Amino acid sequence: MIIERRIHWRLILRLAVTPVLFSATWTLFVYLVYWYFELRFLAIPFLPIGTIGTAVAFYVGFKNNSAYARFWEGRIIWGGIVNESRSWATAILTYVDENTDPKVQEEDLQRLIYRHLAWINSLRIQLRAKSRFEENGHPKTKERLNKHREHMRNDWDDEVRGFLSPQEFDHVKAQINPATHLLKAQGRDLRDLHQAGRINDMQEVSLMAIIRECFALQGKCERIKNTPFPRQYAEYSKWFTRIFILLVPFGLLNVFASHVAHQLTPEAFIPMIPMLLAACLITWVFVTMEAIGDASEDPFERSVNDVPMNALCRTIERDLRQMLGETKLPEAEKPAGFVLY
Repeated sequence: MIIERRIHWRLILRLAVTPVLFSATWTLFVYLVYWYFELRFLAIPFLPIGTIGTAVAFYVGFKNNSAYARFWEGRIIWGGIVNESRSWATAILTYVDENTDPKVQEEDLQRLIYRHLAWINSLRIQLRAKSRFEENGHPKTKERLNKHREHMRNDWDDEVRGFLSPQEFDHVKAQINPATHLLKAQGRDLRDLHQAGRINDMQEVSLMAIIRECFALQGKCERIKNTPFPRQYAEYSKWFTRIFILLVPFGLLNVFASHVAHQLTPEAFIPMIPMLLAACLITWVFVTMEAIGDASEDPFERSVNDVPMNALCRTIERDLRQMLGETKLPEAEKPAGFVLY
């Protein structure tokens, strides 16, 4: 997630270079062909092209709204995970009766809360196990991912091992969906506590309701991750934008160069300057609009527009460990440049 309120102008320029250069080259080619060969039929009235542009803008806008909805749903889900995590720790520390052995009591509470921390980190890593930006991304994107690899904290062993016993860690790691088995283990421990008389019926039901909600939140995350953005919207949006950009110079001929004569004079090239500027500006606006939706459609892909799951997991960890009475807490997640993962 980009944390700065303003996007740096260097990033804007870097993303604009390729489409603007293409637009300038294509517009210059169309103008020179129109001028040199006097092909008057190339000057298309701008009205039909403008109509196409309006339709493309509506289509791209619909795509961007849908892509943003996916991102915002992912953020809401992780907000729910933060809330349920605090509820779980509070309920465990409040409901579980003290054991006659203080050491056993401390171990039981820590196991239940630490296993929850293992669950949130396991879920985070599972959601980021594969990334389309890493597999088929732009070279600059791959360079960023390599540069920020240590900020990703995407190694399951390093991130989860410290919250589980060696035996449970090895067992969970061997499962297809480790996060699911961690929640299952929480339910098993609640059963044992109930049978031992350390929580009553209502408390067990209340705690199981939190586990059930965690399962629901995990399922929602997996639904977003495993359901690609409908390709008919994503791909046609790209093609409609490309076709419109290719047509723009022909409409601008009718606006700026309709009376240019085939003469090698400075006046013949004066209209080319505003035509180039207009074409480049239109191209930049439409390509940027289309790219925004493309970059936002998947919120769990290690992109700069991701839901900041690392930071949220670290926030939960600090809160829950402090509830346990620990004073040696990990530092809050730090951004990598202007990106918080």
